[in-house]
Amino acid sequence: MKPRFLTPLLVAVLSQTTLAQNASTTASSTITPSRERPAVTASSEEQQARDWGLRTDEWARYRALMQGPLGVYSPNLDPLTALGIEARSDEERRRYAELQVQAEAHRVEKTLAYQRAYDAAWQRLHPGMQRVNLPGAAGSTSGATPGADRTAIFVKDACPACDQAVQKLQASGAEFDVYVVGSRADDARIRDWARRTRIDPAKVRARQITLNHDGGRWLSLGLQGELPAVVSQVGEQWQRQP
Repeated sequence: MKPRFLTPLLVAVLSQTTLAQNASTTASSTITPSRERPAVTASSEEQQARDWGLRTDEWARYRALMQGPLGVYSPNLDPLTALGIEARSDEERRRYAELQVQAEAHRVEKTLAYQRAYDAAWQRLHPGMQRVNLPGAAGSTSGATPGADRTAIFVKDACPACDQAVQKLQASGAEFDVYVVGSRADDARIRDWARRTRIDPAKVRARQITLNHDGGRWLSLGLQGELPAVVSQVGEQWQRQP
């Protein structure tokens, strides 16, 4: 009689064991991806930090800063500018300034190399064709075709002096063309910048002010000095105004 009772009991035990194993397997398969995901993310974060010459803790601080007021006011700030603005000591400020100078020098070097290649290609493919003058060049977000006698001002984002120069020009009643350096051909960047700088939309619609991507034009002019730069055409040359 005893074996009749042991068999169902054994079945029950085996069933419970099987269920436990299945649950363990399911839990293991469920947990595994969540263990791998942070490793991939961490690797990506480390690579992005290295791309800017930063440590991972500095990259983490940059990400945190862009979640706060700084990111609201200037959503397109690069890591070095953001960390430099929010530096906690003179030493930190110098470090980020030096890193940014090195990064900018490297970027300008590559841009100039491409500009030389572009100039050579133009002469090779269209030796007798004159290039489009600066104000009427393609890339205007407003679609305007300014005249040659207009003033042009070259600016960049996160540049208080640039904002002030544009506001001063606007207040004077002058008609001018704005070229945003580093806009990356992103119309949204220019619109955001124009809104923060309080550019009058009515003047943009009337083409008294045009908003344009720089597209390498500032470098092609070969003018010296920092931005902002107010320039005008004198004969066949573009000259920087004092």
